[in-house]
Amino acid sequence: MDALQQFKTWLTNVPFITEEDCAFFLPWLKVKQFKAREYFVAEGTVCKEVGFVTNGAFRTFYLQEGKEINTCFYFENQFVVEYDSFLKNSPSRYFIQALEDAETVCFSLPVVQEAYQRSKNWEHFGRLMAEESYKMVARRMEDLLFLDGEQRYLKLLQEEPQLFERVPLYHIASYLGVERESLSRLRKKVAGKERL
Repeated sequence: MDALQQFKTWLTNVPFITEEDCAFFLPWLKVKQFKAREYFVAEGTVCKEVGFVTNGAFRTFYLQEGKEINTCFYFENQFVVEYDSFLKNSPSRYFIQALEDAETVCFSLPVVQEAYQRSKNWEHFGRLMAEESYKMVARRMEDLLFLDGEQRYLKLLQEEPQLFERVPLYHIASYLGVERESLSRLRKKVAGKERL
């Protein structure tokens, strides 16, 4: 299945999106390929597009005193975007980078705004996307505030086990807010408990 067909198939599974809604959107879509380590957006540049990931994986990170701090990961059938930059047309404070060779179906803000004008369904869809983005940020902030490193690790292991198959451990350690050595110790500790 090609990328555009994959995106259309995904859209048709959204209960309120009609064939007519899809027909408006499809001519404006662009398929983009990314090599591993290539940037979807770099710090200081404007995020001009939303990408629907049809293949591959991405990460969002920022630099703190030269150290990369991961904040988010994206996989197939998820939308990759630096929302603040995209909506405000302002320079991004984050990098979004391909973790592996990847492919996205991209569309721009003017297309999104036109879709909102044409259809209440797209407006509804945009609101749901914004709500999901907010919930994701709020969950991450609460995890960092209220859970210790081990609790964050166990939660991630339970909720997103695919991360451990596709994302290098040093990126996961950064995401969890722990040192790589601490993550190794946590993994051994949890594995030891599972064997008991």
